[in-house]
Amino acid sequence: MTKTKTKKITLDAKGVYYKQFNELIREKVREGYTDFTLKNVNGQRYIGTALEGELKFLVEGVPGQDMAAFMRGPSIRVQGNGQDGIGNTMDDGKIVVEGMAGDVAGYAMRGGRIYIKGDVGYRVGIHMKAYMDHQPAIVVGGKAGDFLGEYMAGGIILLLGMFSGKPDAPVSGRSLGTGMHGGVIYVRGEVPEYQLGPGLHSQPVDSDDMKEIARIVKDYAKELDLDADEILSEGFAKIRPFSHRPYGNLYVPT
Repeated sequence: MTKTKTKKITLDAKGVYYKQFNELIREKVREGYTDFTLKNVNGQRYIGTALEGELKFLVEGVPGQDMAAFMRGPSIRVQGNGQDGIGNTMDDGKIVVEGMAGDVAGYAMRGGRIYIKGDVGYRVGIHMKAYMDHQPAIVVGGKAGDFLGEYMAGGIILLLGMFSGKPDAPVSGRSLGTGMHGGVIYVRGEVPEYQLGPGLHSQPVDSDDMKEIARIVKDYAKELDLDADEILSEGFAKIRPFSHRPYGNLYVPT
């Protein structure tokens, strides 16, 4: 089997409107380029949206909203912070953010990995779900805002609370897992009960949980040049829903 040759290109986003910049990226993908360095990115939206296949992107700067939305396969590394909506409804691939990220990262994602070194905003992992044999995962190295994992239906969220710019804040905001009816949230350390959404509780992880956590942490640490053993040196708590229909008793049969 002949291995496809990597074809590299560097594109400069300085002063380029997001629509034209994304059209340029797609043009170069059609021309056979597979390895992209995107320089001077400053708020350009939708980078990598709906792209498929074995493509690789290095983003130098701060990408705008909905980076990698509907993405299926590529890998994106951001050498900086990310704005809102990273990985919106993505199906597959990997996103690594070396800084912080905004709100609703991983909204309704159905596959792939999102690794964020620092803090994240509100409603990260909302409506996240598993799809067929795809088991999506979000790892947050810092702390999270309110409603982490809201209405989560599948997949894994791993919240470490280690690499945060908010030393005095709790590991997560209010209402963690509100409306959650599938998947699992793992938190390094302990989660105060008052931070959890209605009908949820935290419990210690078991050996199977630790195998899954270790597998994800090792990959995360490798991507971000961190010490996996240090991350795994602390205990983890597990948050799961009691029921796959947490609000079923609120509806009146007809």
